[in-house]
Amino acid sequence: MNVKPMVTDGRRSVRLASVATVTLLAGLLSGSGSAAEEGGAAVAVDYDCALPGRTGRVTVGVTTDFPESGTAGTPLESGPVTVDVRLSRADVEALVPTGTEVVASTATLDVEVGQKDRSATARWTNLAAPNSEVPADGDMSLVHTGAVPSVTLPAEGDATFTAGRLTVELRAVTDGGREAAPDSGMRVTCEPGADTDRELATVPVSHDAPDPRPSRTAGTDGPADPAAKTGDGIAVEPGKALAAGEDPCPVEPPEGTADWGDAPKPPDGDPVLEVDIPGGGTFGCAYAVGLANVYKLNGALIVNDPAKNPGLISVLANVHRGQRAANAKGGYYLRLDSLGNLDLPDADSTFLTFGFQPVSAKVEFENGPLTISTGNIGMGAEKKYFATASFTQSLRMHDVKVNGTPLDVGPDCRTEKPFKVVLNGDFPKYVNVFGGGPMNGTVDIPAFSGCGTGGEDLDNLFTAAISGPGNVIAMNQGMTCVPSDSSTFCPPTMPTLPGQEPPVR
Repeated sequence: MNVKPMVTDGRRSVRLASVATVTLLAGLLSGSGSAAEEGGAAVAVDYDCALPGRTGRVTVGVTTDFPESGTAGTPLESGPVTVDVRLSRADVEALVPTGTEVVASTATLDVEVGQKDRSATARWTNLAAPNSEVPADGDMSLVHTGAVPSVTLPAEGDATFTAGRLTVELRAVTDGGREAAPDSGMRVTCEPGADTDRELATVPVSHDAPDPRPSRTAGTDGPADPAAKTGDGIAVEPGKALAAGEDPCPVEPPEGTADWGDAPKPPDGDPVLEVDIPGGGTFGCAYAVGLANVYKLNGALIVNDPAKNPGLISVLANVHRGQRAANAKGGYYLRLDSLGNLDLPDADSTFLTFGFQPVSAKVEFENGPLTISTGNIGMGAEKKYFATASFTQSLRMHDVKVNGTPLDVGPDCRTEKPFKVVLNGDFPKYVNVFGGGPMNGTVDIPAFSGCGTGGEDLDNLFTAAISGPGNVIAMNQGMTCVPSDSSTFCPPTMPTLPGQEPPVR
């Protein structure tokens, strides 16, 4: 999972004074992208689900940000969705093997889109709940999140979105390894209850310009809607299903050597047996998106923006194992190390400084091999889980523009040395690399060098405005797709940006 604090430079003119340049840098870094908008209100829908041996009533909370209005012929985009499926502990125990502590699940929700006499079904697929802890008692909440397809309405008029069939697939998750075999869980199919309100939203759709043709009313000749042609229908963005023969992981396997030096150490005692796992690990790919704050400037920027053709992380899962027996001095210790590659696209950024001055830039991220270490220390009630991701990174800035005018910072404006990024996940939100989940940490951005051309040295300006400790990173890794195992989550799921998870009430 890549964490890349975005850093940029800007000036009003080539001769701008140093203090003004620092101010522009501050404006660039503390502009838009610092916080996600609040999600929409949750809608509770009662479902009748085919549970083991019976049909049970299950309450599902559906939350997403539908736009306030739309335009005919233009894709109507909804925000990330949350589908919160609440099951009793007894139902969960009937769906997964006895003793399961953590489950991973995916959900698919069919949403019926209607406008006047038109209708279509938008299938919200690959909604992922990576790791959910099975409670000791009471109900369990499986919170699935993900992106949804856009819908294009051909004419003006209210568009209604109504919840339809829901399917949920659960799988058990082992302590430090991957999800258990496909027979470790079940698929649950649910239909909306006959007495439940299924409407999720109503969105008014209009034309972007007045229609010069006279309107018609019901009972007159011609179509009731003058903006629609006979046969026009509601268009739903194609789903994420793979075409025949399509590669779900179009990335090369990572290269390098796992470095578990930043993972938690075992208690003092007998040595840990370090072993390369035969087979060289399991190849897969995943998306990871997030936010990076710059402490000095109180600003946050999007990392691997899911709305801008995000890059995939390639993974070799479980390439190495460190283990010590429970009866050895110091007690039990298990660590599974996975190797990843962070070849992600440059980031784009545009901000307004001084309230009106637009500044844009690109940032290239040069990353070393990623190591993700997961495991646990101790046994029984003393067992503690851990998840750590670490790699080195350098930042290079280029294509800086102030009010559309290029500002030449040179070809080698970068941090003067690589810096270490270490992120940590909490159990059960992050159990292993297969299930993914959120991870957080802080980075210390070093000084900059090589910035400026023609004898103009901008190094100190970048260093003063950006460099320093305490820069918070929040990342979210989606479930890992393993092409060799059709039972895993392929194609890879797109996780939600941290802070953009819609509230479920």
